[in-house]
Amino acid sequence: MDFLFSSQYLHDNTFMRLDKYLSNYSGLSRKEAKLAIKQGDVLVDSHAARDPQQDVNPQQDIRLGGLPIAPRGPRYFMLNKPLGCVCANSDPQHPTVIGLFNEEDDVTQLHVAGRLDMDTTGLVLVTDDGQWSHRITAPKHKMPKRYQVTLQHPISAQAEAQFADGILLRNEHKRTRPAQLHITDEHHVELVIYEGRYHQVKRMFAAIGNHVLALHRCAIGSLQLDPQLAAGAYRPLTTEEIEQLS
Repeated sequence: MDFLFSSQYLHDNTFMRLDKYLSNYSGLSRKEAKLAIKQGDVLVDSHAARDPQQDVNPQQDIRLGGLPIAPRGPRYFMLNKPLGCVCANSDPQHPTVIGLFNEEDDVTQLHVAGRLDMDTTGLVLVTDDGQWSHRITAPKHKMPKRYQVTLQHPISAQAEAQFADGILLRNEHKRTRPAQLHITDEHHVELVIYEGRYHQVKRMFAAIGNHVLALHRCAIGSLQLDPQLAAGAYRPLTTEEIEQLS
């Protein structure tokens, strides 16, 4: 028998009926779970379980057909977002970021932590841990995001000071937070911002009379996009990388 391990979570100290536990985390129906228990296929802490109503929790060793059954922990990925892909779980007209994760289980549980526009490329974080993503995206945390920007017109020498003072965007009454602009050459800059207003980077350059031709996010906080990831490719974050943003 093949077992499908679920991504639902259960707190370590939360008890649940054994048949429900198996149904939630093995992919069996409640009826199939009860049958497996009655047939002696389920072990709880090395002892055969016979009562579907027995209370269990994830700290116990629960096995079905010899395989451990446990809630899967939260997942964390970095993605090199390609052009033309929207940061959504579903879209009627465009391919989505979540659609790139079609080899993962329970993709409907995943979401983007920090969206990018359809025509922006680079580092996107994808997770099913809502608290973790909130720490990254909540304005109060002022998480820095670094972008590589290609501009239509030559950038002025005064732009670094303008961005450091904050930019007043069109139709807004409050300047952006101070941003760090580094000019690579007259058409290429690196920009670090500490907030995420609507189309913020493009609007900042529009406010000083320029136009963004290409925009690529290369880092969030101290986490940099893996240079080995091709456009559209992703990989799990390491423990160290997860903690960098926690």
